[in-house]
Amino acid sequence: MPGLPRYEQVKRELLALIARGGHAPDRPFITQREVCERYGVSTTTAIRALNDLVADGVLTRHQGRGTFVADQTPPSVERRAVALVIHGQGPVKEGVIAGVESRCAELGLDLLLYDSKGSLELQERALMRAVSSEVAGIALYPVEGASAVLRGLTTPVVLIDRYQPDFPTDSVVADQFAVGYELTSYLIGLGHERMATLWGEVDCTSVRDRLSGHLQALRAHGLPSRPDLTVLSTHQFLAPEARRARLSALLSHPEPPTVLLCSDGFIVTTAARELADLGFEVPGDVELAGMDDAGPASILPLTVAAASLPVHELGRQAVELLTTPASAPRNLTLPITLQTRPAAHLRVVTR
Repeated sequence: MPGLPRYEQVKRELLALIARGGHAPDRPFITQREVCERYGVSTTTAIRALNDLVADGVLTRHQGRGTFVADQTPPSVERRAVALVIHGQGPVKEGVIAGVESRCAELGLDLLLYDSKGSLELQERALMRAVSSEVAGIALYPVEGASAVLRGLTTPVVLIDRYQPDFPTDSVVADQFAVGYELTSYLIGLGHERMATLWGEVDCTSVRDRLSGHLQALRAHGLPSRPDLTVLSTHQFLAPEARRARLSALLSHPEPPTVLLCSDGFIVTTAARELADLGFEVPGDVELAGMDDAGPASILPLTVAAASLPVHELGRQAVELLTTPASAPRNLTLPITLQTRPAAHLRVVTR
């Protein structure tokens, strides 16, 4: 094994020794001194190799008794499961679930699925139910807001598509900064210089990273950002009258936006319907773009461009992180793709 540090070579030799069945969990493992003598290494090297195997869960130490091989008995059927706590509708949710299911099937894991329905309270209950089911790990697509239950968990957790900056844990996310940056840059290339952002959820890292990417793209192209166009407030969760009033005010401005940058497909379809109700035409008066393609149906016929997230791979990689524990939190960022096509033309028809 040339090129490997000596302690790493010793670790591999010890792993091979354990794999051959030379040491049962109820028998003391070879001592530090025996490692030095058997492999001709220093005390420092022997200690490093043994400590690493303890940290990896291969060996375990019992005070006053010595070091033993950890019990590698496969977990019970009940513990051969992971939980997925998720919310939302449409292709994003379906893709994440499909990715988690496919990787679980390959690894022989059962899947417990909980729908938090966008509620922090329901999410907290689902997390507690998952823990009480003694799952091996939890994949969480978190709702808005801080979770008190999450901070107290000892069960391994991987966050999907969102992370908590003040609470380190494993996470797998799409490149949300690239969503805002690449989509904005593409629209600028089409000649758009004034863009209004329409949001659904706002208290989550995916939204804030998208906004950061959008603002950075404006700066990179020498364009100003207008606070009334980039305000981080919900549009989707306003009352219908308030949504229509906001759209009317935006498009009645002396310098109105030429494109509405919608945070997902649900807002795209809502905005398209409300623009038609107000008598505006798409793309005659304004165009639509989507920061992701989540929605009740394909949004590409309604948008000049839409970002597509690697939702299936997000689910698969979440399970991968759950089943390969590490000593420090990991953040895996997956690339996004940009889909473009000529926008459809909506017109109000009066009868």
